Amino acid sequence: MSALNLDDFANLIERPDGGRRRDAEERRERRFVQPAALGRLDELGDWLAAVQQQVPVRPLDRVSTVLFAGDHGVAGLGVSGRPAGSAVDLVRAVLDGTSPAAVLARRFGAAPRVVDMALDCDPGELPEDVTRHRVRRGSGRIDVEDALTADEAEQAFRAGMAIADEEADAGTDLVVLGDLSVGGTTAAGTLIAALCGTDASVVTGRGGASIDDLAWMRKCAAVRDALRRARPVLGDQLALLATVAGADLTAATGFLLQSAVRRTPVILDGVVSAACALVAQRIAFRAPDWWLAGQASGEPAQGKALDRIALTPLLDHGVTAGEGTGALLALPLVQAAASLAAELPVREDQDGEGPAVEGADSADG
Repeated sequence: MSALNLDDFANLIERPDGGRRRDAEERRERRFVQPAALGRLDELGDWLAAVQQQVPVRPLDRVSTVLFAGDHGVAGLGVSGRPAGSAVDLVRAVLDGTSPAAVLARRFGAAPRVVDMALDCDPGELPEDVTRHRVRRGSGRIDVEDALTADEAEQAFRAGMAIADEEADAGTDLVVLGDLSVGGTTAAGTLIAALCGTDASVVTGRGGASIDDLAWMRKCAAVRDALRRARPVLGDQLALLATVAGADLTAATGFLLQSAVRRTPVILDGVVSAACALVAQRIAFRAPDWWLAGQASGEPAQGKALDRIALTPLLDHGVTAGEGTGALLALPLVQAAASLAAELPVREDQDGEGPAVEGADSADG
């Protein structure tokens, strides 16, 4: 296996097509709809034209939900509302179709793909297509030890890249990214605090599984101690992921970067995917141009990360379920923007070279 050079991503990732964005804006000006009547849907339509390099845009018919799964050793400190090592229960609920994310994915035609990176269970308990990328059984307790070895971090990162390639090769139009983890928000808060230069208390929230005040204080202490271990490796993003992230977050970071290389747009979910996006931005500054923030989860760390990345959430409904649920709720909005951008009729150009429109004789009034 050749050495992984993260600097390559900065050269491989290009910005979405600015020319196509301008074409989409010009086409929008000739629609039989009052200017700005569709609000942010117009902005999404222009973005889709740029990422697809196509005007009008094509429908988002092939959407996938990718959920990276893992247990975090730090959960043993009682920082989560769920028992340590219980992420496999979240995975089973998705596979059985009974979790909120599974229900929404089924409703919106975005079949969930679960990727076990570090679940704390016997791999024989789950299907082979779920466990085939597993790096280890549980990630290390980040307040006192590294989450991964250097080799494990590279393996996890490459697994995320491989899954991004598989989605791109399958013709996926858009990916909804989420996580199935216990202790993952503690790792995410540590990453965001380290990269934003803030204290533990500023980024520590209650997590998707609501915790009481004592658990919140334990979580703050864990983030504080993990931060001390993270700061010396801030200049090496792969080392940072190995130190305080875990296999699931490391894989998601590789997935985001390779998706940008392959020009596959991604909707981010909550604080975990925001933390991975923040690390990915440090590696390749153009990568965030390929992502949307699905929803504001209410986690303070997510807000800090998205502000640093300059992404504004599409929704704010107070959903804290995690597991890709918030991003899935934003999916119909993005699909609606694609349909409107593609299907609303436009006037002919003054020189007669624009597309003809039948049955449209006046602007909305």
